[in-house]
Amino acid sequence: MNNIFRTVLLTMISAMLVGCISYAELVGAPEERLLTSAVVERLSVTVATEDQHAVPQTRLPLQRQAEQRNYRIDHGDVLLVNVAGRPELSSPGAVAGTSAGRGTGSRIDGDGYLRLPLIGRVHVAGNTATQVEHMLVEQFSRYLVDPWVLVEIAEHRSQPVYLLGQFRNPGTHYLDRPHNLLAGISLGGGTLDSANLRSARLIRNNRTQPVDIYRLLQEGALDQNIQLQGGDTIFVPDDKNQNVFVFGAVSRSGAVAMPSGRLNISQALASAGIFETRGQVGNIRIIRSLSPTRGELITVDHHLILSGRALPFELVEGDIIYVPRSAVGSWNQAIQDLLPSLQMVSAILQPFVSIKYLRDN
Repeated sequence: MNNIFRTVLLTMISAMLVGCISYAELVGAPEERLLTSAVVERLSVTVATEDQHAVPQTRLPLQRQAEQRNYRIDHGDVLLVNVAGRPELSSPGAVAGTSAGRGTGSRIDGDGYLRLPLIGRVHVAGNTATQVEHMLVEQFSRYLVDPWVLVEIAEHRSQPVYLLGQFRNPGTHYLDRPHNLLAGISLGGGTLDSANLRSARLIRNNRTQPVDIYRLLQEGALDQNIQLQGGDTIFVPDDKNQNVFVFGAVSRSGAVAMPSGRLNISQALASAGIFETRGQVGNIRIIRSLSPTRGELITVDHHLILSGRALPFELVEGDIIYVPRSAVGSWNQAIQDLLPSLQMVSAILQPFVSIKYLRDN
């Protein structure tokens, strides 16, 4: 009886051991097959930042008053010129007791001249209000004895800043003193919840600047808090229409939408018609923006994904996918091939791509 019991027990243990080994083999094999990465090359790229002066976030009231006194008058500004005792020689609305408003004051013309009775045109652009006072005293002294002149700025209109996109109060705003980037954003009442800060950009003289607005607002990176200039544009897109871009050996080049912000490379290539052409899918190039000053150059072997040897490669908003028509040697050659396509959609590309590859081309 004991021998029978021992035989049964040994048989059960052996079966359990065999079962465990078989289970491990069955589970382990697929995991090993999926460990291969489709990425065969990943290079970090940075943008050389220009020497842009970052300014403090806040100023004391006396400092702000001094900055306003140092404001340089230019075309479009409106001045209130009060010649004491001679209201007929003063600007409309400049006489004591008269409130300034629309239609009052003297506007600087496009050539930088101020026009006043008796003395005519006086070039004042580039000067402070105090300097203009001295200039007008000198001019009026030719006709009046010891004239007393007071100059105030009624409207600041020579240094516009354009806030476009997801601001609470978008539009054209005017600088009445030096403003940093944070102060400029505050002119628009801050950004909306729908703002896509990673794609926000500062445009100056038709060139995107290497400034990371996301790091400034979300991480407090004050080294990004640069001085604004008249004519600057701050553009903050929304986060609703997210895209990647596919170019090269595909039948439908251009933007591919990311439903719910998710898309992998196989889906993007299928949307662009990769299977209708003969592209080099084993050497797909991707330009990825991490911020306006940082990016990556990624090479993906799509064959590994198609054969099941690698997991799907997830894309990030703004990724630029290039499918070569033939073997491409260096990244420089791939980017040169891409440039004409990138220039066609430059207005909607990520800031990093515009700064790194399009600004000087």
